[in-house]
Amino acid sequence: MKIMFMGTPDFAVASLDALKSSGYDIISVVTQPDKKKGRGHKMAHPPVYEYARENDIEIFQPENLKKENFEDILNSQNPELIVVAAYGKILPEYVLNYPKYGCINVHASLLPKYRGAAPIQRCIIDGEKKTGITIMHMEKGLDTGDMILSTEVEITDCDNYETLHSKLAEAGKGVLTEAIKQIENGTAKRIKQDSEKSCYASMIDKETAKIDFSKTAREIFNLTRGLYPIPKAYTSYDGKMMKICLTKPTYEKKIGENGEIVRVCKNSFFVSCSDCLLEVLKIQTEGKKEMPVADFLKGNTIEKGKILGV
Repeated sequence: MKIMFMGTPDFAVASLDALKSSGYDIISVVTQPDKKKGRGHKMAHPPVYEYARENDIEIFQPENLKKENFEDILNSQNPELIVVAAYGKILPEYVLNYPKYGCINVHASLLPKYRGAAPIQRCIIDGEKKTGITIMHMEKGLDTGDMILSTEVEITDCDNYETLHSKLAEAGKGVLTEAIKQIENGTAKRIKQDSEKSCYASMIDKETAKIDFSKTAREIFNLTRGLYPIPKAYTSYDGKMMKICLTKPTYEKKIGENGEIVRVCKNSFFVSCSDCLLEVLKIQTEGKKEMPVADFLKGNTIEKGKILGV
């Protein structure tokens, strides 16, 4: 079976590696164009590009998937199956209909929940206790195609976006290769999604990342985990941005106003939320690297009684 792989970030590399390690015929890789990266704004290849180059897989980087830009590539490669993992663009209908065995997607949630762009972050922010990987047949709708296989992954209080991302990428390997095996032997299922149970995992924007201290300590704890290490949840202290990197909810009842710093200790400070106090353990202030509160306090002051976010 000739497979074309479409993906861009680190998450997709795990799936691509699983296919290569299993001996599948990966005829080519399609990934996003290079982008500027880092403080120097130098052009950088996507992680999938780097993996493909290291493994001598032919690479294509079309600006978009319009027929005039991509149809000739499809015709030259003539894939029997297209595997998509975090490619970053919606596939047009003519692409979905091209391969003999269609297109399948490695989606980072237990569908039908968390369709859309940011399923990993959103499930943590929402306080879910489990998520997973779903391998699905792709169709015109957004993550609405029939499911083939899925596997569950536990979300613990120690997880953040980075750790859960890694756990899901690893979990996707086995379920992807099993799904392709079933497609090859004609036993792959087509399990309809119950759209009434779906929710949309919209992209993370600046408003999403802004901390609202009228919410519970647990809700803010989930937000900071879901957005770490990027883009990080934020508030303001004395009118300047303060990113909150690591927190811990407590069972201490709130004191004072929402967002008020009610206690400053050697290694942390405590903020009042709608129900309890939230302990803040690591922060990043404007123009500085993130650091433990203990290190920040060696050369800076955090004042008890100040209100965050005003």
